[in-house]
Amino acid sequence: MAPGPALQAAAAQVNSIADELEAFVPEPGAAPVSRFADRPTPPTGASGLVGAMPFDMVIGSCNPVAPPIEIEFEPPTAVGRVTYSATYEGAPGCVHGAVLAGAFDMMLTAANVIADGAGPTASLTIRYRKPTLVGEPCRFESWVTSVNDRRTRSVGRLLQGDVVTVEAEGEFVNMARVDVRRMHRREGRPRHPKGAEGDSP
Repeated sequence: MAPGPALQAAAAQVNSIADELEAFVPEPGAAPVSRFADRPTPPTGASGLVGAMPFDMVIGSCNPVAPPIEIEFEPPTAVGRVTYSATYEGAPGCVHGAVLAGAFDMMLTAANVIADGAGPTASLTIRYRKPTLVGEPCRFESWVTSVNDRRTRSVGRLLQGDVVTVEAEGEFVNMARVDVRRMHRREGRPRHPKGAEGDSP
């Protein structure tokens, strides 16, 4: 570990930089940032999904919490690749289960995007079959099993080498992409989309 004086000097530099950047923080109630702006067409493909969610805690390139997972579309399958560091540890040497649940919420959503069935999560079930190890490459695979006019159902799995460590299945409320985007283009806080809670399939 660095000695105290070195840490104090680094902290002073960080505080100075934070003070300089504070001038660029939007005021409360300011217009939504550009990621919520109208787009002539919805984002498409894996790069479109990632680009539309720069602050996402799983794939966001602008979120320091995100690993991030790198997503590719191999229709009909969405594939995610990541190697978790000790930052994401739960039990010693193992990735925290909550981290993996959040990853599957995104990976199943990615599969839904391929099937044009993306929308809010209604339910998510996770089965932890084996410990997922920190420092070992992970491969997420997810695909849609059914789509109707109200719900999309999808499943996924996580592999380390040839070992399946986690399986997941989810159910999602179908919404037109224009309605998903409309959730974020409003004054004040996001509204709950109709049918996202308590809506029977």
